[in-house]
Amino acid sequence: MAGPISKPASATPDAAPTPGERRGPRKQLGEFLVEKGLITRDQLRVALTEQKQSNERIGKVIARLGLVSESVVRDMLAEMLRVESIDLSRVVPDAAAVALLPEEVARRFRVLPVAFDPATRILTMAMADTFDVVARDQVSALLGGHIEIRTLLASEAEIQGAIENFYDKELSLAAILQEIDSPTPARTAATRGADSLTQPMVRLIDALLGDAVRRRASDVHIEPEDGFVRVRYRVDGVLHQVSTVHRKFLAAIVVRIKVMAGMDITETRAPQDGHISLTIGGRPVDFRVATQPTIHGENIVLRILDRRAGIVPLEELGLPDDQLTLLKMLLARPEGVILITGPTGSGKTTTLYSILNYCNDESVNIMTLEDPVEYPFPMIRQTSLAEAVKMDFASGIRSLMRQDPDIILVGEIRDEATAEMAFRAAMTGHQVYSTLHTNSALGAIPRLLDIGLKPGVLAGNIIGIVAQRLVRRLCPRCKEGYAASDIERRLMGIDASAEVTLYRSKGCGDCNEVGYRGRMSIMEIVRFDRELDEALAQGRPLGEMRSIATAAGFKPLADDGIRRVLGGDTSLDEIARVIDLTERALGATQ
Repeated sequence: MAGPISKPASATPDAAPTPGERRGPRKQLGEFLVEKGLITRDQLRVALTEQKQSNERIGKVIARLGLVSESVVRDMLAEMLRVESIDLSRVVPDAAAVALLPEEVARRFRVLPVAFDPATRILTMAMADTFDVVARDQVSALLGGHIEIRTLLASEAEIQGAIENFYDKELSLAAILQEIDSPTPARTAATRGADSLTQPMVRLIDALLGDAVRRRASDVHIEPEDGFVRVRYRVDGVLHQVSTVHRKFLAAIVVRIKVMAGMDITETRAPQDGHISLTIGGRPVDFRVATQPTIHGENIVLRILDRRAGIVPLEELGLPDDQLTLLKMLLARPEGVILITGPTGSGKTTTLYSILNYCNDESVNIMTLEDPVEYPFPMIRQTSLAEAVKMDFASGIRSLMRQDPDIILVGEIRDEATAEMAFRAAMTGHQVYSTLHTNSALGAIPRLLDIGLKPGVLAGNIIGIVAQRLVRRLCPRCKEGYAASDIERRLMGIDASAEVTLYRSKGCGDCNEVGYRGRMSIMEIVRFDRELDEALAQGRPLGEMRSIATAAGFKPLADDGIRRVLGGDTSLDEIARVIDLTERALGATQ
């Protein structure tokens, strides 16, 4: 998937021209465009003649003459000079970054601050000339010399337009909302033009998306009510209201988001899906957009797909050493099915991507069927069923088996046809990973039988099943300890006489007074050995199969959750929110 920041195939120090050679590479840009077949030699001759009269850069002349677009000139120049380029039309700059550099300095040196990381003290900055040493030194001196500068190439016209858009205008969400809700006399109903709200509304949506990413939200909800529009973020699995906007602005908000997502702005009576790609905080972020007609207007939900946050190394899933080793042993099996189970929003896709990232190597051919593809991977052939014509999971698996795969990922097993093709692929020597909606690991067995598969097909072909939930992590700054009560010790299955210290949420500025910051997974893993396969083939009851698994070392979800509670990572209330602990309490009283 093409992002707004394009990286060169390689970058070497000798690609940068010395100050005395600065005119050389720019003169060669025309020849480079000819070699790429983007312009003809006659067109280059015309551009060079025009350049002599205007004394402009050859790239600017070529773009002004309409021979190629400015974005093409920018990307070709970046490729030729082996530097990174950025498309400023798809960038939401940090307000903190813009505030670091005065507007007159940005205009003088043709630069735009894009992102600032206070932890590393790195300022990402777009420049029309990334080899302008004077501009870099001047900016560095202005910032006190204590901030490292990272440069990206952008066209001069893009930078000038971005300076007009983002300087001398409020960039924070609260300030833009105040600007829109409190019109100045120049923007009263009598004098306001048809498009006078356009620029503030553009900044409002940009600020909204940027704010959601910075708050680590997974979803943005824009929900119309009778007299207002409610804006909510889902952070760590829980919705929080962040703002309200007058209903009169709903149409402008919907149109702006639809335009960004490539939707039909004239269609308001049917659901639509779209996609937005932006650069926020100096990194690419994708948004999956869905609209739904309601009695008060179109409801919009944007799912945030942050690649940096979404792909977690296998070792960072939080599994204890023995469970992590068990999972790696399952992945080492040459063929069979591995299922990741859990309800919606339990992190199944993140775990699948962690597994793919662990297995991804040039020695194996990995192919996926997803609906849709959320995070692109190098060296993995990924197919989005949302974009495929006349293809579902079942027919897609049949097609993938003709592509010589070693590992097949099926986004979800939904019906008998998909399940049958997935297990057929496993029986023919492939590793198959997929997800299933069940409440526990062994609960996947009756679910597959209910779909229509036979016990004989399941036995011997299932490598293992992972069930998981996501729970909120206590804020490390404000969590407070306390002595566990009798009922809490019962829920955890701990002796009533034991002295146990637990932790609970309190709330501070770091966690927005919620008491939790971030999420983590709790898991149970069932490994199918010969004894469990025989029990499955014979159709033994689920309770008997659970006893066999427990004897082989199976640890249920509740055990992993209690481990996290005793370790101070989360609270008992949070574990009880996603797992039924009453069986442990009843067992302790009997």
